[in-house]
Amino acid sequence: MDKFVIRTSKNINSCDREDNLGTISGEKRARVEFDSTSLIADPANQISIDDYEINIRDEVRRAYVLKGPCQPKSHMFPQKKFGKQNRSFQKTWFIDYLWLEYSVSKDAGFCFWCYLFKPPKPKSQGGREVFTKTGFINWKNAKVSLGEHIGNVDSDHNYAARKYQAYKNQRQSVEHIFAKHSSDMEVAYRTRLTAVLDAIRFLLKQGLAFRGHDESSDSLSRGNFIELLQRDCDHNEEIAKVLNINAPGNNQMTYGKIQKELVNACAEEVRTIIINDIGDRVFSLMVDESRDNSVKEQMAIMVRYVDGHGEILERFLSVEHVADTSSHTLKQTIDNFFAKYGLSISRLRGQAYDGASNMRGEFNGLKSLILNENPYARYVHCFAHQLQLAVVAVAKTLPIIENSFSYLSLLVNTVGASCKRKDALRQSQHDLMVTRLENGEISSGRGLHQETSLVRPGDTRWGSHYQTILRILLMWSSVMEVLGNVHDDATGSKEKGAALGLLDRMENFEFVFTLHLMKKVLAITNGLSQVLQEKNQNIVNALDMVRAVKVKFQSFREDGWNDLFDEIRKFCVKNSIDVPNLEDSLSNRWRSKREGQTITYSHRFRVEIFSEVIDVIVQEMNDRFSEGNLELLSCLTCLDPRQSFSRFDALKLHRLAELYPDDFSTFDLILLSDQLEIYIHDVRQNADFVELVGLGELAKKLIETEKYTVYPLIYRLIELALVLPVSTASVERAFSAMNIIKTDLRNKMGDEFLSDSLSCFIEKQIFVKIDDEPILQRFQSMQTRRIQLPPRGRD
Repeated sequence: MDKFVIRTSKNINSCDREDNLGTISGEKRARVEFDSTSLIADPANQISIDDYEINIRDEVRRAYVLKGPCQPKSHMFPQKKFGKQNRSFQKTWFIDYLWLEYSVSKDAGFCFWCYLFKPPKPKSQGGREVFTKTGFINWKNAKVSLGEHIGNVDSDHNYAARKYQAYKNQRQSVEHIFAKHSSDMEVAYRTRLTAVLDAIRFLLKQGLAFRGHDESSDSLSRGNFIELLQRDCDHNEEIAKVLNINAPGNNQMTYGKIQKELVNACAEEVRTIIINDIGDRVFSLMVDESRDNSVKEQMAIMVRYVDGHGEILERFLSVEHVADTSSHTLKQTIDNFFAKYGLSISRLRGQAYDGASNMRGEFNGLKSLILNENPYARYVHCFAHQLQLAVVAVAKTLPIIENSFSYLSLLVNTVGASCKRKDALRQSQHDLMVTRLENGEISSGRGLHQETSLVRPGDTRWGSHYQTILRILLMWSSVMEVLGNVHDDATGSKEKGAALGLLDRMENFEFVFTLHLMKKVLAITNGLSQVLQEKNQNIVNALDMVRAVKVKFQSFREDGWNDLFDEIRKFCVKNSIDVPNLEDSLSNRWRSKREGQTITYSHRFRVEIFSEVIDVIVQEMNDRFSEGNLELLSCLTCLDPRQSFSRFDALKLHRLAELYPDDFSTFDLILLSDQLEIYIHDVRQNADFVELVGLGELAKKLIETEKYTVYPLIYRLIELALVLPVSTASVERAFSAMNIIKTDLRNKMGDEFLSDSLSCFIEKQIFVKIDDEPILQRFQSMQTRRIQLPPRGRD
């Protein structure tokens, strides 16, 4: 190639540079490719079109045209002093000037059209530079300055406007004027493209792989995508004609890049619907991080908001690959994503994470970085995670509990070490159930006494410990039988000793007592944990449930001993385990034998174990859920509609509004006092509001009865309360979905393809309602296509 190209010094210097403008290295010029995911949304940080390699400038322009101008309409525009008045950028200018962009980082306006299509010989260099490089900030004389920038008919701006409109409407370009296709070809192309989209839709909804091992025509492993298209051809003659007969060899629409572009078009439509639904509403951010199957760190981004029907929604937006998990990297990734889709951190009113130090650090955590930018983005530590930490603390504080859980894991691992042992356990339990049915000890019925096995406890899922304890106690005699068989069949002394040690432990009363006690404790916390992981949970209900659990623990400590011990005694008698006399004495193992100190069994089990376990977990619950004592959450409970709005307190609600000065002006606070007085009298007398049990129902009822228009400030308070997230369960579900999409066999999925696939899979409720037409039009606009489809209803 070099013998046909004369290199200049400029060419040579650019050859040694490698950045996001394109990659050039070595003596020969390599093919430069543009990565659309690196597109910079903020106009103040954008790279000049002239700085891109000439071969990719058309792709860059196309990507920006598809994205559109950066217009964060929900952003809280800061005010500046102009003389004696404070002025700011106005979002209404976006409507009057479609080309206008706004930079959040620089608080300045830019011209989208002039950035993309500047004239080769500009007439007004200075004015154009303001709107393309330095930024326009004169809010006082904005109308005049914007009008001067537009100028007359042959101005630089109008030149760029004509170029932009011609570029956007590809059907009017010279290429398409000379390459007009017949109507029949256009119909065939639409049919072919729609058939391909239908196959992609099905695979996205099911989370299935696209590609096959060998996609050649004589292969038996062509993959889901090709097989679906072939099935459509077999059952639809019209599709068969356009796919198998009339489709040119280089226009089959089965290429991997076409699939990914269609998937991206689907995902972008889903995200557009979600972001448009949020609109100017306040919302909360939920973030968590996890590794995928290719050991790449991924950050899931979800939002929580209240829609126009008063419904609480938690929507998945994207999963973003991060090079590291430092708080600054996570914050930068969020900023880039928000800028790309026109979301504004100024509209955040809540943030929820799992409590990791890089998330909730007081000084440099992600929580603090966002609070520094927006002090009203209230942080709520994931309630489900706090509950887990409270249970973990019991095991770490009391050695006897940790010891019992260690033996529990050994039991499960030993009994489930092989298929032979598992089958023996199932058979033993089956024979026991048959015997008990024949003796009339239990009754048969649909869904009763199903075949079961042991559950392996997980260190990060303390709900699994509850299931493990239940299964061990239910299958006690069967587990003993299998351990006995392991002991008898063992050939080495190590295996015999391990099995014998477990058998001895299972016949120990202290071990049985601990298991039953933790079964009761975990039963109380497990119910709360399950509820906290439900969707659409609100902060007031969560606080009430936490208080109820605390009361239940206190009641169990005061009145639960006798019932617990009777239950344990019956279990021991049934399984031939010796029960000590509670009045007998035993040596205190924690004291030196020379001291000769003894205690009773009653003191050992009731005071040192029973009371101590409950006291520790109650203390941990009080420490972990101390947020319930904060002023904000205390005020939120006053909105609760239960028991005829018994918690209503006008002063606290007025104080709640004062905590959000960006949402309630001084004039709003004056109106709020009057609205609260009328509101509480109205809802207490209205039969529609009598049986409401939560803030979610209250919000929907206010929308249904159109009272949100009568009490707009009160509805705004309810909305602020509802957007505060309780847990990150929805984000964790997103990671579960990621394990379905990106499997060991699909571990080479690109980051953008993974994110797009997840958006369609997780938000399939939205995805299935999207028509084909907007997806096809978005796909068409991604680049110049051989055939350009007009929107439906147009020629």
